[in-house]
Amino acid sequence: QGQLVESGGGLVQAGGSLRLSCTTSGSSFSIITMSWYRQAPGKQRELVARITNIGTTNYADSVKGRFAISRDSAKNTVYLQMNSLKPEDTAVYYCKAVALRLGAPYDYWGQGTQVSVSS
Repeated sequence: QGQLVESGGGLVQAGGSLRLSCTTSGSSFSIITMSWYRQAPGKQRELVARITNIGTTNYADSVKGRFAISRDSAKNTVYLQMNSLKPEDTAVYYCKAVALRLGAPYDYWGQGTQVSVSS
């Protein structure tokens, strides 16, 4: 079906910004939703932001007003713009696409990219 390739992670100071990118290989036609998750050491993976194929977005309460998810269908890419970063945002961030495979939804995951925010 394809794969997701993430980039854009790094180390920033609190209050700084990063923009994560996730590029899909293969057709974007079958994609239903794309999401960003994050996982800090010793913690469960949590949903950060999600965007549907009709443009509906939702965010974790902890990132509302600071993060923005967007999608560029022509480039088969989803972005996560992260502003006003806090140390508690430090985690590995994963891109996930939900796409149809043989008519059924299937989850595709990126490899993850590290985001570290220093105080």
